[in-house]
Amino acid sequence: MSDAVAAPVYDVVTRETLIAEPGLDFLLGMMDMRHPWPPFSRTTGILLASAEKGRVVFEGTPSADFLNPLGTVHGGWIAAILDSAMACAVHSTLRAGQAYTTVEMKLNYVRPVSPDLGPVRCEASVIHAGATLATAEGRLFDARGRLIAHGTETCMILMAGAGGAART
Repeated sequence: MSDAVAAPVYDVVTRETLIAEPGLDFLLGMMDMRHPWPPFSRTTGILLASAEKGRVVFEGTPSADFLNPLGTVHGGWIAAILDSAMACAVHSTLRAGQAYTTVEMKLNYVRPVSPDLGPVRCEASVIHAGATLATAEGRLFDARGRLIAHGTETCMILMAGAGGAART
């Protein structure tokens, strides 16, 4: 018998699969490998670490692959982990048949990130989950608990209409 953990599968699910169950169940399904992880996770090294209704945690380790010309990790990588966390916090509140899209994001960068920083942790929580809009906030920390960046995000909630098309 082997104690080896199966490697994650990276792929994109169909829209039907995505909206077939409540958002939290879908996210937990990625964590227990019932659903594939998005290819974005493999490329960026950003992974969902925990999820509960209205709150998620992502973890990642910035690498030299994301350095900007100044020799620090590009703000886009920092934005990516914050966007992932805040959007998935909203995703965790969705009912079956709902989807979402980000309509606005505001970030504040507090300190630079270098590849030798090691793992980072991004915590996000829903502030408001309405029928058509939801807002979330996120905070990115280094391994010592120091704040790296923080932000807010607004997402539009979409309902599946006739024929699977989204409508607001």
